[in-house]
Amino acid sequence: MGRRFLHRVRTPSRPAITEPNSIHLQPTSAYQRHKPPNMSLTAEQQDNFEDIEKQFAVKAVQHMTTYWSILEKVPGTKLRLTKIDDEIYEHFKKEFPDYDPKATINEDEMKSKAGKERWRNFINHYEKKVDDYNFGTLLRSNPAFEYGQDETIFAVRMQFYALEILRNREGLNDWIYEKAQGQKAS
Repeated sequence: MGRRFLHRVRTPSRPAITEPNSIHLQPTSAYQRHKPPNMSLTAEQQDNFEDIEKQFAVKAVQHMTTYWSILEKVPGTKLRLTKIDDEIYEHFKKEFPDYDPKATINEDEMKSKAGKERWRNFINHYEKKVDDYNFGTLLRSNPAFEYGQDETIFAVRMQFYALEILRNREGLNDWIYEKAQGQKAS
């Protein structure tokens, strides 16, 4: 089997996306524009999707371990995650005034139809302000726990930023730094 390459495709109406061995073609007839997509994949395409999933998993784990490593070196209360942490914090407090940062995230509520709509409105505000605002990442479901199989959920990067900025401002992540420094001293 030959080597598969990923090509960057950019159109004026959407950001660059990565697609396997593709070029962007505009449909030429009304039928083609409204025709449902072909859902069958060749073995090569399936392998490439699996490669993309693996790459995503590696990136998500790298992001998770990098963030945890930073929290071990710097108290969360002194940490800035973006250039616009203050704006994100104020916007989140305004849009989610009843959110308890100490509580475990109710993933079913977060991913319900109403929850998705509420989060989508919040997240889309940062489309032009935050790089990778809609990339998938891993998020601890409760600030009192380390990352773990049962304590980690899949989220969008802006959800991660909003919730972790809130947790940091409330001092809920400082225990990670204190624990790491205590282990260093021992």
